[in-house]
Amino acid sequence: MSCHFNLNKNENIMNLNFKFTLKVINLLLLILVSDTFAQNYPLRSVRIVVPFSPGGGTDYIARLIAAKLTALHSQSYIVENRAGAGSSLGTEYVLKSLNDGYILLLTSGSYTVAPNLYKLRYDPLTDMTPIIQPDDGPFILVAHPSLPVYSVREFVDLAKGNPKKINYASSGVGSISHMSTELFSMIANIQMTHIPYKGTGQSVVDTVSGHNQILFASSASVVNLIKNNRVRAIAVTSANRVSTIPNIPTFIQSGYDFKVSNWHGLIGPKGMTNFTVERLNTDINKIISEPDFTQKISTEGLVAAGGLPEKLQKLLIEEISNWRKVSLKVGLLSD
Repeated sequence: MSCHFNLNKNENIMNLNFKFTLKVINLLLLILVSDTFAQNYPLRSVRIVVPFSPGGGTDYIARLIAAKLTALHSQSYIVENRAGAGSSLGTEYVLKSLNDGYILLLTSGSYTVAPNLYKLRYDPLTDMTPIIQPDDGPFILVAHPSLPVYSVREFVDLAKGNPKKINYASSGVGSISHMSTELFSMIANIQMTHIPYKGTGQSVVDTVSGHNQILFASSASVVNLIKNNRVRAIAVTSANRVSTIPNIPTFIQSGYDFKVSNWHGLIGPKGMTNFTVERLNTDINKIISEPDFTQKISTEGLVAAGGLPEKLQKLLIEEISNWRKVSLKVGLLSD
């Protein structure tokens, strides 16, 4: 009796097993290397994209945080301005970037307005990774000093008597300053002419120069101008007065049920590692609790927020829903 072995078949099986083993080893090495790089984050400079032009409140907060993170890690955190389309251009750039934590987005409430006005090429909730909400604050309704109004009631009366003759500036079509103005105009039953810009900076400059008469501006962009009498503050959109300009009333105190929050949020592309998110969240929570940081932002009418990424995620969901309702009410969105 003789035995016959299929040597070729056995060799093929051995080769397949060897190749499979190599693939597993390579995968494990890749995971190990990726994890090692993540745990040493950041290993190079990090870009924080601001989806507006320089000079606004978002830009201000981004630069404060970038400077603090640079000092903390001895790696450069660079602020990059990419303005346009109510913040969606810069947002799309970040959300379609690598998710390694080296390109981040510091955005504002405009992030939650854009989905209700534009056909976006990204999903604002599923295509991003929430990291932290650094701060919160109000908008301030400011007027050029030539406009003869000193209260919300006087402003509304003037606007009603001069429909579409008052120019109001915004940081862009679909921005939160645009939508806030439209919402108040609906509440007060007034009509003005919209002059959009690619960010708060130039809208403030042109309001100061008198090209526009009215602007809902982030507090950080106009508090010093108010103190120097370059613009006149009429009211703030927060529930309470701002400590640095305590003589300026809220809209609610002025008799109008109108309240808007001007928050900022740090996000990244979807799929960022938990370690990178936790490191950024921990670092920024620490930064915004430091006395010099809180003092700087308080002089601009802002307060530190902080918290876990889930807090920011919840805020984004709520704000997108709220601004959708507003968009429908003011006629900028068809149901």
